[in-house]
Amino acid sequence: MKYEYWFAQITSLNDRKKYLLREYMGTAKDIFYIEETKLNKMGFLNEQDINTIMQAKKSRNPDMLYAVLNKKSIRFIPWFSAEFPEKLREIPTPPYALYVRGSVPEKTKKTVAIVGARRCTHYGEKYALEYGEKLAQCGITIISGMARGIDGAGHRGALLGKGITYAVLGCGVDICYPREHIGLYTDILEQQGGILSEFPPGTPPAAYNFPRRNRIISGLSDVVLIMEAGKRSGSLITSDMALEQGRDIYALPGPVNSSLSRGCNQLISQGAGILLSPEKLLEDLEISPFSSEKKGGKNKKVLETGENMVYSRLCPYPKNFSKLAEETALPPGELLEKLVSLELQGYIKEVSKNYYVTL
Repeated sequence: MKYEYWFAQITSLNDRKKYLLREYMGTAKDIFYIEETKLNKMGFLNEQDINTIMQAKKSRNPDMLYAVLNKKSIRFIPWFSAEFPEKLREIPTPPYALYVRGSVPEKTKKTVAIVGARRCTHYGEKYALEYGEKLAQCGITIISGMARGIDGAGHRGALLGKGITYAVLGCGVDICYPREHIGLYTDILEQQGGILSEFPPGTPPAAYNFPRRNRIISGLSDVVLIMEAGKRSGSLITSDMALEQGRDIYALPGPVNSSLSRGCNQLISQGAGILLSPEKLLEDLEISPFSSEKKGGKNKKVLETGENMVYSRLCPYPKNFSKLAEETALPPGELLEKLVSLELQGYIKEVSKNYYVTL
């Protein structure tokens, strides 16, 4: 594996050429010992590529490189490894390799990305946290980029829900960026999640790295949630990549006069799913919101009563008693009984007289 790591470290050689060269040669060890005359015969390599490879052979010792990697407790997972995430291998432009601290997403688990504005509003942050927590409680893995704002809230929500979350960085995994998220970085690893990057250790967080890493966030996910985004937000780049990869996209609607909701509202107008509540999303994903994995002792007992019917009519936006009575066709006394029971169990809240929301 030391030769594979040496080859992956040649960052000035693009991934497509790395795939072709390794396919032609068989292993990275064969590439390390190849003669320059043979490289010259490969039509897909130009003179600069050949010089880069020859220079790497002279200046980089595979044993020393790999020893430093192991000392940092960083795992190197090339695309042909059995550990490489299957969902990511299938996207149009998969990374040649991943560098990982912690674990990688399990292929059998449903994965949802939560992304959005760095300078988000309290509204966006609140719902990123809530969706992260409630989806994680139902066994869904949360993927994001550990950036300020929405990304961090999505990760933190997953941790609050006692779930697993993965951060995809635009720098080396040995660098915590932004620095103020060092606590989040540590908590993700302690809760059996992972820190992932396609960039070798030591790579600084350059601005041009982040659009590129977004395809990995969407590539690892089954569904992408855009929580807040301006008209030129980087989150819209993620949504474009998600569409190219065949992923489902949902967006959080927001006030028409909010600049951070314009991107989301535009996505909804173009056909993206609309985020009305975590429970409605779980229904779309065919996952019970009352999963036995949910913390706090809430279980499938609710499904055996009329409480579930009442709960399914509610969302984070207030709905009044008379509207609920009309939608459920329940007698007022029985409906009130169900609402009180749901509130006592912590599922809903009465935010003003006879107006209810989900928690």
